[in-house]
Amino acid sequence: MALEVGGYTERPDWPKLGPSLLIATCLILAIRTAKRPPLFDKSTADPELDREIDYAVHLARRVLSALLSKSESIFPQKREAWYQPSGEDVPK
Repeated sequence: MALEVGGYTERPDWPKLGPSLLIATCLILAIRTAKRPPLFDKSTADPELDREIDYAVHLARRVLSALLSKSESIFPQKREAWYQPSGEDVPK
């Protein structure tokens, strides 16, 4: 017996939000580090830059979370079907 579709729910398409988070993080990092002198030495690690990257990720996640809670419809959506229970699915 096949289940009948009762309708559809619009929800954010989570796999498509990854690029949005990446772009937002890169923009925040670029703005925060715009006045730094460029570093071309690939052999040295820069812990200060690593902290800036972590902070940019933190800010981007907070902004994305706030936007999703307030108006999730501005992000890519996907339709998820919900099903009506049949006579066999209802407990007796």
